[in-house]
Amino acid sequence: MNIFNFSRAALVGFALFTVSCCSRATEENKKPDPPVNPPTVKNEVDVWITKADETIKLQKQTSILAFTTASNSFQNIDIDVSQTYQTIDGFGYTLTGGSAEVINTLSASKKQELLQDLFGSGENSIAVSYLRVSIGASDLNSSVFSYNDLEPGQTDINLTKFSLEKDRGVINLLKEILAINPKIKILGSPWSAPVWMKTNGSTIGGSLKPEYYGVYAQYFVKYIQAMKNEGITVDAITIQNEPLHGGNNPSMVMTAEEQATFVKQSLGPAFKNAGINTKIIVYDHNCDRPDYPIAVLSDKDASPYIDGAAFHLYGGDISALSSVRNTFPTKNVYFTEQWTASNGNFGGDLKWHTKNVVIGSMRNWSKNALEWNLANDPQFKPYTSGGCTMCKGAITVNSTENYAKNVSYYIIAHASKFVPQNSVRIASTQPGNLATVAFKREDGKVVLIVENDGNNAESFNIRINGKIATLSLDAGAVGTYIF
Repeated sequence: MNIFNFSRAALVGFALFTVSCCSRATEENKKPDPPVNPPTVKNEVDVWITKADETIKLQKQTSILAFTTASNSFQNIDIDVSQTYQTIDGFGYTLTGGSAEVINTLSASKKQELLQDLFGSGENSIAVSYLRVSIGASDLNSSVFSYNDLEPGQTDINLTKFSLEKDRGVINLLKEILAINPKIKILGSPWSAPVWMKTNGSTIGGSLKPEYYGVYAQYFVKYIQAMKNEGITVDAITIQNEPLHGGNNPSMVMTAEEQATFVKQSLGPAFKNAGINTKIIVYDHNCDRPDYPIAVLSDKDASPYIDGAAFHLYGGDISALSSVRNTFPTKNVYFTEQWTASNGNFGGDLKWHTKNVVIGSMRNWSKNALEWNLANDPQFKPYTSGGCTMCKGAITVNSTENYAKNVSYYIIAHASKFVPQNSVRIASTQPGNLATVAFKREDGKVVLIVENDGNNAESFNIRINGKIATLSLDAGAVGTYIF
């Protein structure tokens, strides 16, 4: 009995020991379950920001943003890709004679660095796609000249002394730019005709004598042909910079009636006879006088030669572009000049120019948006006697090895870097204090530019095709969103 009981106890103990050991061995040999990783969220919106306080300038943000069907209470910027407007020619500046002069003082390596930054297509470039140049001198040249200057009392109706040589600095720089971006569009604008063609014989004010309309038309023809011989295609010309402002140096006054007569009797036929396809653009002055381009375009004999009208915004409202375009739906409108002042404020200029020059002009049918001077020195030179002494360039050239980027660099960059030529403007709403404009690129991407015109940060959704991406933008800041 005792032996039996002992044996049974021993057997039970052995069994328990065996189960315990096997259980422990199983636990020790069991592989742990792999950790559960959250699903990877793919970024769907690239964001580039410039802040009014200059702490961030055209900086790409690192946050991951994706579209979702979830809803919230924030205001919506609605994007409608199906609603299309104008095709874009480009964004940029005026390459004045003064700009070329100071840029050409940079060392070869520094100059190439700047030109690649401005006109290249790389990650660190802003891809400027449109330039305006002066036909002869503007007021931001070191001196006043035309391409046919003569001694007092002389005339040259056959333009035998026509020459581009006084603009050699601009021409050579344009060649370097074209080597970087062969597709850049170039607009030419005269500040004055040669003085011997003018009523007052002066570079300042005066008007074009009617007897020289035909000669002056040939002056444009020679200019376009001579530039072509240099390898430079002039896409368009305006007939006269600021034709209602005769106080600049150089300058020339031309009324709407005179402009219409010049186009229909002289310039249009001259271009046609020479086989020139360069666009003819009228007006090229402030938004407070839309009646001027409307009068020129209303001339049934002048209108067939005219592509459209150009504007500045030193007076009036940017909606004037739509007024002209709506009156003449087959004509184009352009925004060709707006300067930032030497005593301006970065934040204030960033807000106003982005809202009006970039977003405003685009929402009012403009095919381009140009700030004024590309570059000058720390004293805002060169300029002519009587020219603009406060016009600040997008670039300040400080020395042969140093340049600085100013506010208009960033104003244009927020569009030029992301909205290439042939992009099409599409519909976008403007909720609250947010000014917006949207584009569809040829690669299918959508670009949205937003300026927060309020005094506080704003949260908002980009809403497209029933989905939203939620973002915020500081007061006075500008954001470009690519998705």
